[in-house]
Amino acid sequence: GRLEYAAGARDFAMTELGLPDNGSYRSYADLGRRYATWNLFAAPEFSVQPKRWCFPVAGCVNYRGYFDEERAARAARRQQKRGLDVHVGPSIAYSTLGHLQDPVLNTMLGYGDAELAAFIIHELAHQAVYAPSDSDFNEAFATVVETEGLRRWLARVERTAELDAFLSARDRQQAMAEKMVETRARLAMLYTSGAAEHELRAAKAAELARLSAFLKSDGLAVNGELNNARLAAIATYQRCVPALTAELARLDNDLPVFYATMKSIARDPSARQKLCPSA
Repeated sequence: GRLEYAAGARDFAMTELGLPDNGSYRSYADLGRRYATWNLFAAPEFSVQPKRWCFPVAGCVNYRGYFDEERAARAARRQQKRGLDVHVGPSIAYSTLGHLQDPVLNTMLGYGDAELAAFIIHELAHQAVYAPSDSDFNEAFATVVETEGLRRWLARVERTAELDAFLSARDRQQAMAEKMVETRARLAMLYTSGAAEHELRAAKAAELARLSAFLKSDGLAVNGELNNARLAAIATYQRCVPALTAELARLDNDLPVFYATMKSIARDPSARQKLCPSA
């Protein structure tokens, strides 16, 4: 039943959302593990800019993915020994950008139907528009298409109550992300202030402690250490979402026009910088 639901969402994404039809998410694979990948983020002790890894097709990205959790943990320890902040986060799915026929994974089936459809729409969006070496833009684009696409899909299958629950959870995630992005911006200013290292270290600890206290007071506590790498991970997935959401609204929620506009922007680094300035 879950696979039939996935197939229906996939057909809708192709026919109603205008996303690519290339065989992706028309097959199933059990990876025999709870996550598809574990993504390593790393950043210097006094910088909000993440370490970047470069690949032939994807370009340079803000993280390195591992198919094995322990390998990701070993790589994180190596980066720590070099003095970098690190964060390892699991991933439910990933996209090969249409180069391969990506399957529905067992890792995607451990969530509700709304989340399953959202995963498929998000990963297909990466195939529709992709800017090599701009992780923030790519993730924001896929997230905006995911949210609008899921809204339309759940309306089609008359399950709008699920949409309310999904959007409520997404709003809380966005609230947490915005607070973390704000802290990251303050840290960016701190790191370029010219203060001595011991002063930077103390001020950094104070900023992260304030962030942790705020999140806990608002019921938004996060697991794991808060550091530059963790803030970089959040920024990669959330920092540009408000700007691209506003752009979709400006285009009257017309997805084909939005795709065309984003494809043009994806080819123009200055346009991407204007739409979502670097942190």
